[in-house]
Amino acid sequence: MAIRLEQVQKQTQKLVMSPQMQQAIHFLQLPMMELSTLVQQEMTENPVLEEIDREENLNDEKEATDPKDPEVDFDDEFSRLVEMDDEWREYYRQSGSFSRLSEDDEKKRRFYEESITHPESLEEHLLKQWRAFTNQDGDLSIGELMIGNIDENGYLTTSLEELAQLSGKSIESLEKALQMIQTFHPVGVGARNLKECLLLQLARLGKAGSIEARIVESQLEELGKRNFAQIAKILNLPLKDVQKRAEMIGTLEPKPGRIFDQERTQYVTPDIIVEKVGDEFVVVLNDERIPHLRISHLYRGLMGDKGLESQTKDYIRQKVKSGKWLIKNIQQRQQTIFNIAQTIVKEQQGFFEHGVSSLKPFTMQEVATLIGVHESTVSRAIAGKHMSTPKGLFQMKYFFTPGFQTQSGEDISTTNIKETVGELVAKEDSLHPLSDQEMVATLKSKGIDVARRTVTKYRKELKILPSNLRKKY
Repeated sequence: MAIRLEQVQKQTQKLVMSPQMQQAIHFLQLPMMELSTLVQQEMTENPVLEEIDREENLNDEKEATDPKDPEVDFDDEFSRLVEMDDEWREYYRQSGSFSRLSEDDEKKRRFYEESITHPESLEEHLLKQWRAFTNQDGDLSIGELMIGNIDENGYLTTSLEELAQLSGKSIESLEKALQMIQTFHPVGVGARNLKECLLLQLARLGKAGSIEARIVESQLEELGKRNFAQIAKILNLPLKDVQKRAEMIGTLEPKPGRIFDQERTQYVTPDIIVEKVGDEFVVVLNDERIPHLRISHLYRGLMGDKGLESQTKDYIRQKVKSGKWLIKNIQQRQQTIFNIAQTIVKEQQGFFEHGVSSLKPFTMQEVATLIGVHESTVSRAIAGKHMSTPKGLFQMKYFFTPGFQTQSGEDISTTNIKETVGELVAKEDSLHPLSDQEMVATLKSKGIDVARRTVTKYRKELKILPSNLRKKY
């Protein structure tokens, strides 16, 4: 068969999103703090945008932000804007030019910046202890080398042989330095593996030759599987004794360095606040951190300047158009989130009154139908958003959950079933823990008919071990 090239004309249809539509979708997905940062950035890049004071003339704000308003008549407004411009010129004349900080003020600024504290890292903590040790005896550089190869969990990640090749130090001197570091705080730091880490902690507790140490030394893998019967058999110990020792080992820290974890606490700013006023739950849109914007009168006025170059006018016109889209997209985002929140509160009234046990099955498709948007819009709008309620702080997606119908015809959410499974395990006899099949039977007696594989799935999601590993002797 011969291969040949030929041109074929084909008609296709595809959806191409405008930049404004892409911006609207992007804004809809952003959590409040990220949106606030992005808006501040847009204000920096677009000179026609300015933040309006919340106490400022509300009529002025409506005129600037309402996309349905007619175009401004720049000719009529220009004289007023010129007067405003003269006022600004006078302000700048009186305020004078920018002056640099004095030498004393600059010293104070540097002092304040250098005084800002930060959490001590694991490396800094270990180096401080090593320097205290080397004041009496020891090599500072060898300690820095060893500590520099300890990871954030507190483990030495490079072998002594590799360190010896890289540094030219003897393995004996490196071993001696490591032994010293392993006496430092936190206990277990400098270990090369989990077994050594646990043994270091047991030794510090005076249990170097104890049964716990024997279990860690020879049966760590079986301990991880909670195979107490096998450990008891191999070490010739009573089963109850092995379980007791295993509980003690479970109190040790497998990652001693994580107490110095420098990850900052992530504070969540809710997009929605739900408050109970009288007998009703009221939805409040939290927009305190989002700047209220308008198109600057100054730039709108410049458009009426007949002497302004057309190139400059085109630039301003493009920035004004971009600014109006930004304002419109922010408003649309806020309105969509507010509508979804109101629907959630209305449909999940039982949750806000009584808690998780009254959470109803509710899907994004249902709320999309109720507020007249596409399901994908709801999905984007709730992504990463939080709602502050009288019952606590929840992600908005928490309120969307599939469910089952009980034998009595009542709808029950999967979240409710998960909570029931957790309660069953919490109340079970530890000597005879409930199997998944037994939990199925218990749920069925409550009118909830679910399959065993469903219970197993929920148990795993709740990070609950199977019954044979929960058993105590």
